[in-house]
Amino acid sequence: MQKEGSPRVPKGQAGGRGLRRRALIGTAIGTALGGAGAARAQSGAAAPWPGQPVRLVVGYTAGGPTDFVARLFQEPLQQLWGQPVVIENRPGASAVLATEFVSHAAPDGYTLLLATSVQASNPAIYPKLPYDSLRDFTPIALLYASPTVLLVKANSPLKTAADVVALARKEGPLAFASSGNGSSGHFAGGMFARKAGVELAHIAYRGASPALQDVVGGRVPITFSTLSGALPLVQGGALRAIAVCGPQRVETLPGVPTLAESHLDIPDTSPWFGLVGPAGLPPAVLQRIAADARTVLRRPETRRRIIDQGGFVIDEGPEEFAARIRREMAESIAVAKELGIHAD
Repeated sequence: MQKEGSPRVPKGQAGGRGLRRRALIGTAIGTALGGAGAARAQSGAAAPWPGQPVRLVVGYTAGGPTDFVARLFQEPLQQLWGQPVVIENRPGASAVLATEFVSHAAPDGYTLLLATSVQASNPAIYPKLPYDSLRDFTPIALLYASPTVLLVKANSPLKTAADVVALARKEGPLAFASSGNGSSGHFAGGMFARKAGVELAHIAYRGASPALQDVVGGRVPITFSTLSGALPLVQGGALRAIAVCGPQRVETLPGVPTLAESHLDIPDTSPWFGLVGPAGLPPAVLQRIAADARTVLRRPETRRRIIDQGGFVIDEGPEEFAARIRREMAESIAVAKELGIHAD
């Protein structure tokens, strides 16, 4: 009986036995190589990374500050990797939807998250997240931050942070706008009030744009907002920044002092942007992605675009980034509990 897969040699053909023997040997070698390849794939010794397109998941809509970061790094990383970097926007629930999606992805380096500082603050305001911000992720590289700033409308009589404190003491609770409950602006406003010993009334909006517009229109006197979103209104003369809530002045607004310079220093609430992957990324893949991301970050043209957006470069590798997330998560949980900050 003819065995399945063996070559059929016509009866009486010259050299038929030799052909058949060589074919059988070839089949055996091919089977052995195929088995070895499968074993290498199962052991993680597959083709060098990257061997296919990389998906970069963004937890916000296209056109926003986080999406800007993704697109800033997209083309340079494609050039370094020789593979497409596909940006996938999955907005919703303060990036919870996108973060959960990446937490379930295969830890092979082909699905990454453009994470923001909500990676550390969401556990403080959402009691039951569908993932663990520490256990379920591999921090790769922290790229840059955009400071939170104290803003007023352009013709406001409030010129300094001290003026805000004086007005709050004179008139009672002073309203401040933020992009939503649990946002960096919400945390900044609450900590500012505690540090200054005044009462501020938080007004939460669904996004930075409506909050900023109500300050421009004079309906709310002040806002604590991320500079990257507010910068066009500041540069256009509709808003005026009177203090930076972070630890350093911003190159884009060199004349604007920090809160610390007014002796009203608060913990840094600057939203940051970085790359994370699912837990269990192979060390070689982790180090490759981290090194390439930091190579792009250190290019003068990248740094210039970040500064022009009102940001500043941080440049932290996997270990430093992981430590930052742990530290900021603990701080956020403590502050949220003290100030009663929670999500909608």
